[in-house]
Amino acid sequence: MAVESPVKIPALDYEKEMKRWTQVYKILTEDAPKIEHSPREMVWRKNKTTLWHYPAKEKKYSTPLFFVYSLLNKPYILDISPDTSVIAGLTKRGYDVYLLDWGNPGYEDDDISFDSYILDYLEKGVKRALRHSGAEDISVVGYCLGGTIASIFASITDLPIKNLIVATVPIDYSVGVAPEKWLEGLQNGTVSVDRWVDVYGTIPPALVEAMFRTLAPVNVSPYVGLVSRAHDSRYVDKWRRMDKWLNDSAPFAGAALKQMFNDLMKDNKLVKGELVIGGRRADLSNIKCNFFAVSSANDGLIAEGQSLPVMDLVSSEDKTYKVVEAGHVSLALSGLFAPIVDEWLSSRSDLA
Repeated sequence: MAVESPVKIPALDYEKEMKRWTQVYKILTEDAPKIEHSPREMVWRKNKTTLWHYPAKEKKYSTPLFFVYSLLNKPYILDISPDTSVIAGLTKRGYDVYLLDWGNPGYEDDDISFDSYILDYLEKGVKRALRHSGAEDISVVGYCLGGTIASIFASITDLPIKNLIVATVPIDYSVGVAPEKWLEGLQNGTVSVDRWVDVYGTIPPALVEAMFRTLAPVNVSPYVGLVSRAHDSRYVDKWRRMDKWLNDSAPFAGAALKQMFNDLMKDNKLVKGELVIGGRRADLSNIKCNFFAVSSANDGLIAEGQSLPVMDLVSSEDKTYKVVEAGHVSLALSGLFAPIVDEWLSSRSDLA
């Protein structure tokens, strides 16, 4: 006996589907978009690292911002399009912005450690920004692993940091989004990167990307979104910029990678107050400046449990924690981050 189904399946529109998949194929095979930076000037360079200055459109605040990005990816995600640029959003709001671009370490840079990056590059870069701006103090903004580095730096430096902002920041590595057995193996020493790093020295971008894709589940949703919205030119432009950035990892200096895996991920020394950088103990309780931490509710890479402990570890009297409905990348890509920073920072920055 035939039974009529209550579910009506619409007829397939072959012509529409052919247009859709033709457009998807075109998007996936055409040249990657060219990223145009906001107006900027180079104010300092050391080895592969560059310090960029993005002047305010109309300067409202004398306290400049200094961005520290991750060592894993390239920082142009912060200035990826005119409409959603984090940096442009802040210069339009009256802030002078400095960005430390770590650059691409070569094979000759395999001995660059966290100590070197923080003391020889970051600390000197902040000194140059203070000198260049003529400001008495500065606000430091760290994103992802850049937030970890910025926090370590703030805990050991004597430079005048007025405000510290960290976003999607991994601090407590006893938790994470990686498979439980992977984390367990790393923490008990059965998983190690030391011999692998010794072979490669500086890790090539393709291997960096492959390694860190194992930390989170494979995400196919960007391609699902592309198929369903291939007709939307604004969405496609945004998608192509994100896709370019996601597939444009930076090489990783071997000494720094060993420290990240062994001192941070394996031994969790930052949370325990046992991390030593250049002979200085990186105790987060030394951080007393105004402090703002931002987490993404839909972050597939950095679990909130990795970020939240920082609120108990810093000694700041003025400290704020905010959870935003965004993902790890979309927080920077959507245009949300600049207004979030400005809302908190404007009352904590000196007027020009």
